[in-house]
Formats: sequence, structure tokens, C-alpha cells
Amino acid sequence: MQLFEAVVTKISRAIDFIAGITLAGTALLIVANILGRALLDRSILGTYEMVGFLTAAVVGLSLARCALENGHIAVGIFVDRLPEKIRRAIGFLAGIPILVFLGFISYNLAAHGARTAATGAVSPTIQLAYYPFIYLVALGFFMLTLTLLLKLLKLARGGEQW
Repeated sequence: MQLFEAVVTKISRAIDFIAGITLAGTALLIVANILGRALLDRSILGTYEMVGFLTAAVVGLSLARCALENGHIAVGIFVDRLPEKIRRAIGFLAGIPILVFLGFISYNLAAHGARTAATGAVSPTIQLAYYPFIYLVALGFFMLTLTLLLKLLKLARGGEQW
């Protein structure tokens, strides 16, 4: 269990770091495009496409760390007033279908990435193969799935709350 937690935590932090670098690169691309338009009267071809792809990668890669650190918003007006055992049971029972759903998302994103790679689909403006970005988002959702599995295992053992 400790090894699983260490691996999930380490990988989540690593891909979150990559998401941060990607976000910084996206900001630089936008600034360079704006400066190019303002100073040189030329924009960078495909900026709109690249910002979309990079933003999807940033969101996907940052999901697991956010969940690991409970950075999401949770509304528990009613559940917070219940006894701890009932809160744990509700968290566990709610987590199981979420885990299954996230697993399906991860699998289907990876399958979509494989289909996109097989067909050779590219973006319309700069002709960039975009399946790597689909794989990055699939990786992010897979790590989110593992993070939720870790949380459910801890919850089942009487550890941290949902």
C-alpha cells in the first residue's frame, strides 16, 4: 500500500510539473503571438490550435495532483453533519462508480488516441498530428483513476476521509 501511494504520488507530481511547464509554454506562445502581431504585423501560424492542444494537456495532466491534495471543491452541507462512519460509507459507495467511470474515460481516451494515430489525423492549420495530446489527457485521467483508487483503499482501511 505504501509503495502504491508513493508511486502514485511521485507520478502525479511529475506530470503536474510537466503541466506547469506546458502552461508556461502556452503563455509564452500567446505573448509571442501578440507581440508578433503588434510589432511585426505577423502572427504565429497555428497559435489557436496549439493553445487548444496545450490547454487540454495542462488540464489532463494536472487532475491527479489536484485530487491527491484534495484541491477540488466539495459541497457537503448534509454529509458533513453525519457521523464519521456514515460519511466514510457514503464516500466509499460514491467512489466506486466514479472509479469505474474514470477507468472508462481513461480507456476510451487511449483508444481514441490509437484510432487517431492510425488514421493519421492532423490539425487543419499546421498539419500537426494531435494524437499525442489525446494520449497526454488519457494519461492524466488514468492517474486520476489511480489516485481515486488509492483514496478508496485508504478509506476502506479507515484512513483519510473522502
